[in-house]
Amino acid sequence: MPGLKSEREKILEAMLFASTESVPIAKLAEALGCDIPMTRNLLIQMSDTYTIQNSGIQLMEVDDCYLLCTNPAYYPHVQRLLQVKPRRPLSQTLLETLAIIAFKQPVTKAVIEGIRGVNCDHSVNKLMEQGLITETGRLDAPGRPILFGTSEDFLLFYGLKNVEELLAKHVL
Repeated sequence: MPGLKSEREKILEAMLFASTESVPIAKLAEALGCDIPMTRNLLIQMSDTYTIQNSGIQLMEVDDCYLLCTNPAYYPHVQRLLQVKPRRPLSQTLLETLAIIAFKQPVTKAVIEGIRGVNCDHSVNKLMEQGLITETGRLDAPGRPILFGTSEDFLLFYGLKNVEELLAKHVL
């Protein structure tokens, strides 16, 4: 029944509330003493309850990891309370660079520069500073160039569960 939380849902909610970052479902299941399918069903029920109640929080899933976050409808109020500066809109250059990284990941600076036709050091650094991209490893090639991909913050910002959803949603 929506609205009435089971004891396990309350435990999951408490664990996620106490966590400062997303938690893998396997870790949640282990801490809860349940298997992964049961834990996933409990998380779905929690999410549905938050949605039905138009709660101030919502449950987000990113790459089989879960976290509680502010319902976007109420984020401006949280910003005022915490005096958080809103994220500045990305410039056209940053958006283009981010789109290349998102759709070609993992990708090197050389590939990005080849597509854009200009140096991308500044754009890559800015996107790293904003937490939208991350280093994902190194290419097995001469010089071992760094590979870049999107971060968990990118997925959260665009409301994606995983990178595969990116192609289906075309969020950029």
